[in-house]
Amino acid sequence: MSYTEEIYERVVAQNPGEPEFHQAVKEVLDSLKLVIDANEEKYRAVSLLERLVEPERIISFKVPWVDDNGKVQVNKGYRVQFNSAIGPYKGGLRFHPSVNQGILKFLGFEQIFKNSLTGLPIGGGKGGSNFDPKGKSDREVMAFCQSFMTELSKYIGADQDVPAGDIGVGGREIGFMYGQYKRLKGLYEGVLTGKGLTWGGSLVRTQATGYGLVYILDAMLKDHKIDLAGKTVVVSGSGNVAIYATEKAQQLGAKVVAMSDSNGYIYDANGINLDVVKDIKEVRRGRIKEYADAVPGSVYTEGKGIWSIKCDIALPCATQNELNLDDAKTLKANGCVAVAEGANMPSTREATDFFLAEGMLFLPGKASNAGGVGTSALEMCQNSQRLSWTFEEVDAKLKQMMNDIYAKISDAAKRYGVEGNYVTGANIAGFEKVADAMMAQGIVL
Repeated sequence: MSYTEEIYERVVAQNPGEPEFHQAVKEVLDSLKLVIDANEEKYRAVSLLERLVEPERIISFKVPWVDDNGKVQVNKGYRVQFNSAIGPYKGGLRFHPSVNQGILKFLGFEQIFKNSLTGLPIGGGKGGSNFDPKGKSDREVMAFCQSFMTELSKYIGADQDVPAGDIGVGGREIGFMYGQYKRLKGLYEGVLTGKGLTWGGSLVRTQATGYGLVYILDAMLKDHKIDLAGKTVVVSGSGNVAIYATEKAQQLGAKVVAMSDSNGYIYDANGINLDVVKDIKEVRRGRIKEYADAVPGSVYTEGKGIWSIKCDIALPCATQNELNLDDAKTLKANGCVAVAEGANMPSTREATDFFLAEGMLFLPGKASNAGGVGTSALEMCQNSQRLSWTFEEVDAKLKQMMNDIYAKISDAAKRYGVEGNYVTGANIAGFEKVADAMMAQGIVL
């Protein structure tokens, strides 16, 4: 049995009931087999893989808060500090009913390699709660966030662990948590990213994940002599990532014809009117079906099925495992030539393997959605220097970062004889930097 197979079996045995974490580890280890086999004696001698797949720390805590009816509610809170070999832990906070320890371990593990690919000194972490901000008043959200941060503040800091937003955690939630941290610690420091522009935030941070997704997509397409302009694009989701991926794709001449949320999806043959989507989602916090009422000629369909819409390019930007093997086959049959992940692991393993086997261009989330955390790290830089960069400065750095990530993953794939396999390329390129740091620092991580 190979070293990577041993470690995968160990992970499954020691982490029961955590299928997403198992899936993430297997995908990474399968990609790394080429590297591990070539350096097995060196890595085994220091149990490198055993240390890599085990979080440095998992913090779990209760979050009591009082709702508008005066009733005490209790949620679970977590922070998974996975790997700090190349910098302080960095990764979002997710507030959603589906959040559990296994989900956060999968996300934190992916974050290690994603953060490494940015080229910036940030380690991997993730956190959140099973609290659902949907349908809650601003006062209820504030009460929860203040209670959550009261406990989390014991374990984070500008040079220790710098959380950001994720699903269910936007500017409102970041603001409430930052205010509570500042009150508790008496420190005005860059302990959270995604902050408001008037109190330490960075321009482009809101757009970063979506913009970055399209920048790296464009880099890949150009490398394969394909022009993004004129292409038909389907984007799943209608949150932050989906909205700004749509915006940048439209700016570069593509036509986005579909978006979705957890209830269903809209199709607009004339191209999505993004102003309407922004009003529904960012202003009114409504459902995507309202688009059909506002835009004549558009169609809303309840349930899943967005990947049945004919397109040249698919951008899954909603949540993990939303695109399965049948969806992948449908995309291929309908002429789709490229898939780039805006969410974390939105394609199942079977779908990913199908894309690669069929020779479709495929960018994994740890590379293609790294623009968000990369720009968060740029926000940390600005906080440390007490500076604010212009939109153009940050956007240029983001674009360069995504072009560099594409170059890294393409080069790694070529070096190990799997040219065009950007899944393997991303995992290898991310791993090499982290492994070197872990080896250099001794048996501490």
